Amino acid sequence: MKKTIIYTIVAITLIAGVVFQLRRNKETTVTRVYQYDKEQAINVQANTLKLESVKNDLFYTGTFEPNKETRISSDIQGKINSVLVEAGSLVKKGQALIQLDNTLLKLQLQTIEIQIEGLETDVKRYTVLANADAIQGVQLEKTILGLKSAKVQMATLLEQINKTTITAPFNGVVTAKLTEEGAFAAPGVPLLQITDISFLRFTINVPEQELNQFDQNRQYSLRADAYPETVLLGKITLTGSKANMGNSFPVQFLVGNTPGLKIKSGMFGKVELRNDSGEKYIIIPASSIIGTNIHPQVYIVKNGKAILQNISTTTRYQDIILVSSGLSEGDVIITNGFINLFDGANVTITNY
Repeated sequence: MKKTIIYTIVAITLIAGVVFQLRRNKETTVTRVYQYDKEQAINVQANTLKLESVKNDLFYTGTFEPNKETRISSDIQGKINSVLVEAGSLVKKGQALIQLDNTLLKLQLQTIEIQIEGLETDVKRYTVLANADAIQGVQLEKTILGLKSAKVQMATLLEQINKTTITAPFNGVVTAKLTEEGAFAAPGVPLLQITDISFLRFTINVPEQELNQFDQNRQYSLRADAYPETVLLGKITLTGSKANMGNSFPVQFLVGNTPGLKIKSGMFGKVELRNDSGEKYIIIPASSIIGTNIHPQVYIVKNGKAILQNISTTTRYQDIILVSSGLSEGDVIITNGFINLFDGANVTITNY
């Protein structure tokens, strides 16, 4: 009996010791955990709003591409007798570039010409005889049909002979020579590459909220990075109907090259978008907006407290946004220090 009592006392003592230690650990943990004081003022950065003109000149980078570029192949098979241009040659539309061997075609043409000459003589003779009822009219008709068939064959041969001379489809520069004399040409096998850089296509990617700044009826100033002193004029020819992975839309310009064709395909450049409007707006940094594009909000400072304010916006110019309602000149807007910030929090402004 005594042993049972002793064991019970020891067990109770151990349990009491464990409970005491757990309470002590809890108190220690509570004292170590940071307890945020909602009454403590939060340091923020802020700006006092005023009416301003938009002076933000925007630049969008892109790449110049040729307006026309094609790889030329032959329409018929044949041995290449001569290549009349080299890589880098300037060519005009219709200029001969490659000459194929057409010896056999010319011999066939001579044969057809002889046949046509004989048939034309037969037609004249049979016409006289048929009128005199010396021969049947069917014989004359067959001869006339044979003459027509021979003329079709001659036209086919002339077309094939014309195709043995491969010509430039448009004005441009030979940017690749893919064959040599003695090689064999065949349909679909590229022989030369012709590039037209008298006009260039320049493509940029524009965020959706900035698309309204591009007008199909305006001309825009562009500069190539390699020739920043040269101003080019471009007109929009395409605005993409589908966004890319970055939620931007392609906008393409048609640009006239310089007289010396200084701007080359593949060069980088910029399109300049200058705002010449004299109107003044409430302008805030884009980073000061919280919430969503549909329901934008900002924090303003009133009587030492941060007040959450609903606003409406119009246009975004990269890192600044024009406000149409919700803010007035003289309002103090918080631009930085949003950690732990909440509606009604006490704030201390570290700068104006």
